[in-house]
Amino acid sequence: MSSRRKFIRQSLKAGAGVYLGTMGISASSYARILGSNDRVRVGVVGFSDRFRGSLLPSFMNHHKEMNFDIVAVSDIWKMRREAGADFLKTKFEHDITACKNNDELHARKDIDAVIISTADFQHALHTIEAVKAGRDTYTEKPFAETMDDNNAALDAVKASGRIVQLGSQRRSGGNYKAAADFIQQGKFGAITKVELTWNVNQPGRWRREELVGKIREEDTDWTRFQLNRPKAPWDPRKYLEFRLFWPYSSGLSGQWMSHQIDTVHWFSGLGHPRSVVANGGIYMWKDGRANWDTITAVFDYGPVDDPATGFQVVFSSRMHNGEDDPTELYFSNGGVMNLDTNTISPKGGLTKKAAEAMHMKENLLPAMELVPEKSEVVASADTGGDKLTSAHMRNWMECVRSRKQPNAPVEAGYNHSIATIMTNAAARSGGRATFDEKTRQVLVNGKPFKY
Repeated sequence: MSSRRKFIRQSLKAGAGVYLGTMGISASSYARILGSNDRVRVGVVGFSDRFRGSLLPSFMNHHKEMNFDIVAVSDIWKMRREAGADFLKTKFEHDITACKNNDELHARKDIDAVIISTADFQHALHTIEAVKAGRDTYTEKPFAETMDDNNAALDAVKASGRIVQLGSQRRSGGNYKAAADFIQQGKFGAITKVELTWNVNQPGRWRREELVGKIREEDTDWTRFQLNRPKAPWDPRKYLEFRLFWPYSSGLSGQWMSHQIDTVHWFSGLGHPRSVVANGGIYMWKDGRANWDTITAVFDYGPVDDPATGFQVVFSSRMHNGEDDPTELYFSNGGVMNLDTNTISPKGGLTKKAAEAMHMKENLLPAMELVPEKSEVVASADTGGDKLTSAHMRNWMECVRSRKQPNAPVEAGYNHSIATIMTNAAARSGGRATFDEKTRQVLVNGKPFKY
């Protein structure tokens, strides 16, 4: 009887290995990850402010229950690499391997998954490295800043069969899920317009003055940092304050708009805008930055083959006046959905008096709350593991074990990147950006955009 049980176990394991091999997953990786009692060993790609301030606390909220552990950290800057290993050792009470780059990290045999929180333009490329090495990833947004990177990363993830969760944490929020259901069930009516804003008044946002004074080129790998970007002379500001400089980041659109435009895609079921125009500039902070401190982008959304159907989206952001309180308003003919107050309202809907004048029926949404408790959106990195990010991290852990698709799969990242890349193209060119689904490239005024 024991021999028969052994044969059945071996047969099942062999069968699983054949099936998973077609997905790029080894049988040993399958056994490690899917066993409910087996520990999932995680490597950190980039010991960044975002990782330390929000992703790590969110990971700590669930790692014991889910049996996840962090065993290594990769960072090309010696100071952060050593600080990361020491800091994580105090959290997990065991040694942490410090890797000087991702090649060292992915050469290790004791890594099942990685958390990627590096510079904006590196996310897609670091995800490609990880999935090709057989690792699942939690990848921060924006997913990509050029369509070549975006296309390559989507293809690599799809071919690998790995679990990739994008850091679009709204998709794990109860009120956002309720909003998606309300719209997708037809209760809201057709979306007619969306207004998105994200304003702060923080001159130090994305600045790292103290660190800029500490970093030395010989203590890091400037060539590796630049990856596939045009080679440039060493610049500690572009290394540490990358969000202020293209081509290392698109700034406001990649950092903040990518979150909010993702809800538009999610709620509407549309993958990308039909067109984008944008305007703005550096109006306040004349500190050497290249990316704007103020932007307004206007999007046309709807089926590409039906220009008579659709709605407009306006995204506006300023870094010189505001309270770090993102606003998302969805409008229909019957009223408004306010994701800042977590409510549905008939405000602005078609009243009986206005309708009767045109021999129509009134159209008013009910006054109601989406869910009893709002999931706070926290923009800053030092959040202590906000509820949305914590729920999102847990969803990733669950999916690493179950092999089900997470709340924000790679397609969500691919689509929000199309929108941010179109916005950047429109802003940098002053033209009208569109997307060619056949070539998978952004066009400006009908011609391929050159970054």
